[in-house]
Amino acid sequence: MKSLIIAALLIGAPVPLAAQTVSPAIEAALADPARPAADKERDAARKPGEILAFAGIEPGDKVADFIMGGGYFTRILSGIVGENGRVYAYQPAEFIAFRADYGKEQDEAVAGRKNVTPSRGKLGEIAFPEPLDAIVTVQNYHDLHLKAAPPGAAAFITKRLYDALKPGGVFLVVDHVAAPDPDFKAPDTLHRIDPAAARKEIESVGFTFEGELPLLRNPADPHTASVFDPSIRGKTDQFIYKFRRPL
Repeated sequence: MKSLIIAALLIGAPVPLAAQTVSPAIEAALADPARPAADKERDAARKPGEILAFAGIEPGDKVADFIMGGGYFTRILSGIVGENGRVYAYQPAEFIAFRADYGKEQDEAVAGRKNVTPSRGKLGEIAFPEPLDAIVTVQNYHDLHLKAAPPGAAAFITKRLYDALKPGGVFLVVDHVAAPDPDFKAPDTLHRIDPAAARKEIESVGFTFEGELPLLRNPADPHTASVFDPSIRGKTDQFIYKFRRPL
């Protein structure tokens, strides 16, 4: 296995990593009775335990859920990091201005969770009050390339995320796969992103690539339909990439 990983690194290919061992802390967080039943029903398809094990999230960590959506991962992260940890549940001000329910969903996700701090500043100003161990973003990195964003916004925001991490901190990116698209046209039309283009952009701000967990890959997805199309919704081909801020 070691030789395969070295060879993949030399040719610049994603490194597929083995199945993850889910820790007792993650298992307990998934079993939390305070999680909505609708969230738990999605666990089999979304595989959050293995994904967060891959990210290396542990009790006591300081973590951001970047573009948190409905708070699915925020709630799980809260349970994992525990009372000595902290989760920053970030919902962009731009998203809330576009759809007020994003603010309501944030309020519902953080309610009663003392170790979760809501954050809703502008994307271009994103920052956190302490250095973080990890930043997780799921199915949302492509949003940084929507046509409403100015040129270069994605790289600028990604650099701010890099700066928010401790040296050695992890940036975990999960998103819907697009066909080769170096000019980032797919995000606005299909809500997908080319993994190679995303990786190149993320590495350009200083992150090192540590590998891919091929847990949500679906070779049957033709990559041509919007992720909201009934023909593919809930069954998209997704990549899970792990990056690290160097020590």
